[in-house]
Amino acid sequence: MKKIQDYLKIKEAAEFLGVTTTTLRNWEKRGKLTSHRHPLNQYRLYKREDLEEFLQLIAMSKQKHSKGK
Repeated sequence: MKKIQDYLKIKEAAEFLGVTTTTLRNWEKRGKLTSHRHPLNQYRLYKREDLEEFLQLIAMSKQKHSKGK
């Protein structure tokens, strides 16, 4: 079972990824990221593990584009 420390609030997740909270919400709408809801207050929570994987995907995508040039 995941602990609450394994999750970041939307502002923390945005800072972790270096984007705005609006960008995070847009990525969620487009299915690029998944948020979970806190059971008591319904705040968006993002798994730290998911954010780290997302950063790796972005890095791989940038590498792929730079090699293609």
